[in-house]
Amino acid sequence: MRKIINGKMYDTGTAEEIDWCENMTNPGNYSYCKEILYRKKTGEFFLHGKGNAASMYAEVQADRMRSPGEKIVPLAIKEAMVWVENYSDADTYIDLFGEVEE
Repeated sequence: MRKIINGKMYDTGTAEEIDWCENMTNPGNYSYCKEILYRKKTGEFFLHGKGNAASMYAEVQADRMRSPGEKIVPLAIKEAMVWVENYSDADTYIDLFGEVEE
């Protein structure tokens, strides 16, 4: 997916995929969604989220019906750090952001 946001290009085809998470294991569930964390060549982070009709990534149609959707969400460095803390492992965090205190 490619998207221009605030004059910057976000492209899942050229960015580095860091990690991903799902909110459940059944993609057929109406609330299912998946997020993938990417890092651009510039070092900026962003999420590519996809989800079904009852997820936070759903699109609302003209008739107010909800359908599956997807979105690119740019992340500040602190937001990326929190995402990795919550959904990835310690090694990934250290690789991206450096060592932390015990």
